Amino acid sequence: MSKTNWSSLAERILTPDGPAALVCRQWLVPAGSRESAIFPPTFAGEAAGKSKYNIDEIKNGKVALIDSVGSQANRMEPLFKDGDCATLVPQIVIEAGERKINLLDAGHRAADAVVRYTDKLGSDLKSAFLAVRDGDARALAKIAPTSLVFGAWDSRDTQVKLPRLLAATIQAFEVEPLTRSAQYNPALDYVDAGLIDGAEEKKNLDALSELGFRHAPAAGTLGGVIVRGEIKREAILSIVGLRALGPTGKDGENVRRYIFGLALVAMTHDCPHDLRQGCLLVRNPDRAPVWELVCHDGTREAVVPDHSAAIAFAKEAASAFGVGKNMTVKFDRRAANEAVAEKVEAKKPRGKKASP
Repeated sequence: MSKTNWSSLAERILTPDGPAALVCRQWLVPAGSRESAIFPPTFAGEAAGKSKYNIDEIKNGKVALIDSVGSQANRMEPLFKDGDCATLVPQIVIEAGERKINLLDAGHRAADAVVRYTDKLGSDLKSAFLAVRDGDARALAKIAPTSLVFGAWDSRDTQVKLPRLLAATIQAFEVEPLTRSAQYNPALDYVDAGLIDGAEEKKNLDALSELGFRHAPAAGTLGGVIVRGEIKREAILSIVGLRALGPTGKDGENVRRYIFGLALVAMTHDCPHDLRQGCLLVRNPDRAPVWELVCHDGTREAVVPDHSAAIAFAKEAASAFGVGKNMTVKFDRRAANEAVAEKVEAKKPRGKKASP
């Protein structure tokens, strides 16, 4: 099967009766061996200080979340900071004190506080969010196009929500949770050596343990999972959402092709899956990835991805749209502090009115 011509495909999918989604499914295995334990992300548990994995029980066993939608987006987005991909989007750097933060690294993207309180750019982004709400994504695509690809919610200002066009997750099926225990032994007995005062109260003993001056056992903690089934990464590009980007008609054609090109680059990139300590995954050599165009009637059409061709298409689309300017802006300390003061003042209790 020949590789997909993304330019021809773009013409097809951006028509009103085009397909619903582009889907990719990839199968992964632990780098150590198929029997190696891997460590999912942890989330806050019901009890303070007790973390847990996100594991659901279904008919065929337990399913563990290995990487969330948000984490996957944060792993794909920095692709646009380096190499050929860096020319596809504006490189916006915020100087915050002694730090320099690329907008592509900001946790909430165009809605992040670090860019909201900058000289001029914050107001430009506010206007861009409101324009998207009113059906025109061009201004935001000039400043923060990846916020259109991976989504953003301006929850602290305009309340405009940008749904993710590209969403990916990694799940493991038929998992068996493990536990582990450990024992920390200090280099010497600090109390016997006269280096630390002895203690009897629990709070003092706990303090010694926390500072590494006392033996500290840890029993029955999270020990990862063994995966008896498969580990699957699924990425879905919503073509329906892509077509909804405004403005309508030919005025919006260039922005839709541009955002489609960025999404393709991110989706076809063969990114490493070094997710966290104890969770390095690689491709399953026995199962090839599956790429499909999914139509509204449920029929599926196989496509063959080509990352270099995706970059070439994205460059062409970026040139036609006109990539926004690179810029360095400063975090506005005064504006940020004024906003904090206003918020504090708004939370102050108001006195009751005197009875007449």
